[in-house]
Amino acid sequence: MDIKQVAVIGGGTMGNGICHVFAMNGIPVNLVEMEQELADKAVETIDKNLERMVNKEKIDAEQKVQTLENITTFTNTIEAVKDADLVIEAVPENFEIKKQVFADVDKAAPEDSILATNTSSISITKLAATTSRPEQVVGMHFFNPVPVMKLVEVVRGLDTSDDVVETVDETARLLNKNPVEVADYPGFVSNRVLMPMINEAICCVHEGVADPEDIDDVMKLGMAHPMGPLRLADFIGLDVCLDILNVLHEGFKDPKYRPSPLLVKMVDAGKLGDKTGEGFYEH
Repeated sequence: MDIKQVAVIGGGTMGNGICHVFAMNGIPVNLVEMEQELADKAVETIDKNLERMVNKEKIDAEQKVQTLENITTFTNTIEAVKDADLVIEAVPENFEIKKQVFADVDKAAPEDSILATNTSSISITKLAATTSRPEQVVGMHFFNPVPVMKLVEVVRGLDTSDDVVETVDETARLLNKNPVEVADYPGFVSNRVLMPMINEAICCVHEGVADPEDIDDVMKLGMAHPMGPLRLADFIGLDVCLDILNVLHEGFKDPKYRPSPLLVKMVDAGKLGDKTGEGFYEH
């Protein structure tokens, strides 16, 4: 199946990044947000990121213009998905929100459309079961920043068909991404490995083992990580980290995934990292 029209539900950090890479590779994208102001903000972010690429001579001005022309904004999901070959959900990491999006998309998208989710931890099988087409539901987990990061985790639910996985793999390659197929377990591979490390780093802060800068320096200088776990947590969003850890904790019933009390407290205080200007660092 050739993907000729894409719809992306959600224009936040991940959603606008996904729109960016599809549009830049010549595939028309319908970007859906709840309000036109939010949709315009998403396109403005894409515009700025493209301009940065022009300044670095990675693309030319004409490619920037063409990329933006490939993006159409919508505030109506039904209209946005009615002709889409691939719909990608990129709303907050909350099952009830995603469930409602999938219910709306399932009713409105063509029968042969692939329904993908950019979830970083929630069960693909559970989301697929809320639709009438579980064999066409798949995880397509991009990484932030989407225009830069090469990995796409392709997550196969219990009923996901081989044809759908193959199409998503091929589509990821068209975007100059490297698809890696993984099974449907909480956190998949990326966050099942990453989030316990971030959580343990937070525990080290909580217990007074070292301050955030020193913990990050240990991991950067000793383990060759390009970014320390606490700086990465701020970049991801502490609320997102907490959501993922809660999914892991609930999914595996294993106390090793229990979120640090400090993480819970910081999220309760609204200190979410880059997005609020304060987390383990001031931004």
